Amino acid sequence: MNSLVDIQSLFPQPFYLFIMVAVFSFLIGLEQRTKFSTDPKPAIFGTDRTFTFIGILGFVLYIIQPKTLIPFLLGAVLLGALLLAFYIKKIAIENDYGLTTVALALITYCLAPLVATQPIWLVIIVVVLLLIMEEIKKPLLEFSEKVHKDEFITLAKFLLMSGVILPLVPNKPISEHLDFSLYNFWLAIVAISAISYGSYLLKKYVFPKSGIILTGILGGMYSSTATTFILAKKSKEINDDYKLSAAIVLSTSMMFVRIFILALIFNMTIAKSIAPAFGILFLLSLIASAILLRLAKNNKTSEEQPIQMTNTFENPLELKTAFIFGFLFVFFSILTQYVTEHYSVHGIKILSYLVGVTDIDPFIINIFQGHFNVTQNVLAIAIINAVTSNNLLKMIYALTLSKRSIHKYIIFSFAILIIFGIILAYWI
Repeated sequence: MNSLVDIQSLFPQPFYLFIMVAVFSFLIGLEQRTKFSTDPKPAIFGTDRTFTFIGILGFVLYIIQPKTLIPFLLGAVLLGALLLAFYIKKIAIENDYGLTTVALALITYCLAPLVATQPIWLVIIVVVLLLIMEEIKKPLLEFSEKVHKDEFITLAKFLLMSGVILPLVPNKPISEHLDFSLYNFWLAIVAISAISYGSYLLKKYVFPKSGIILTGILGGMYSSTATTFILAKKSKEINDDYKLSAAIVLSTSMMFVRIFILALIFNMTIAKSIAPAFGILFLLSLIASAILLRLAKNNKTSEEQPIQMTNTFENPLELKTAFIFGFLFVFFSILTQYVTEHYSVHGIKILSYLVGVTDIDPFIINIFQGHFNVTQNVLAIAIINAVTSNNLLKMIYALTLSKRSIHKYIIFSFAILIIFGIILAYWI
């Protein structure tokens, strides 16, 4: 620390500001030279030297009078006039209305006050973002062609849910007898929607034709039950028993990850309680999947096939989905509190097994958020019981809907998870 202070004291502060402005300006200009090097006659305002001069000009005019900024503002007007003249000429010559070079030149001119007044990490982020955005023009165009216009409405819904509605919702219990607030209710919807929405976007745009294994992983973050249902039905169309079985098991592996992430968000104490059990169950599911994938590797008839499941998953931000989740959340909140008050520990354990036949996320998030008259250890057991019950349901789905040739792999994998789930529930 002392050596750093000594180095900084060798030169006055304006020197370091000048060096940073010059270097960042040069990098932006160098990127422009690299970008237009393949174009024989590009209409550009400048490259590395020009942008370095622009940055230095902004620094000089700023440092002269940093309080009133009169010289700096006059320089901005002059630079703006030159850029306007260039832009008009560019349109006349190339019929190109792009403003990228003009915008970069103006930002480069403003680097001096940015470096002088803001933390260095913020300046670096700005420069890095500029360089990245300049280089990914083609990928952005290709991506924009794939995005349906309805996706922006969906994104707007999510931003509205998380950034506008959530902060405005009151965080007080709705009654003295029910430990439940509208804020907890909406926070649960936002959290589960964020995880599901992320998986939905990855599946639809990043891996639209993903193979069997990746489909199981991404689908498990969305809904392991829905993924199991769909992959089991697909087994009758695809001749790859080992990979299909492994994908179904991996979707359950991601269920453990999803629930643990929710635990970290809502209740760190319960997250610590379920961590060992979930770690063991997650590891067992990975081992079972690895065994099946090893058998698939040794099977010469096994081949990777893409699976189109995008249209099968509903958008996680549809109002119908949100209302169903909200209804279940409220229902389980009332039911769980009633059961814990009247039947205590045995009641919550029995209830946790019963909810496995439904969507377990509302029940589990309610457990994370609620304040019940039982210990945190009992709540952790209830979560493991619900997961075990849900695994039993998924095994039944898989056996009912899939072809007979994968039944032995499904029974083997899920039996291990169910048995260890029961054991771990008593072990906690």
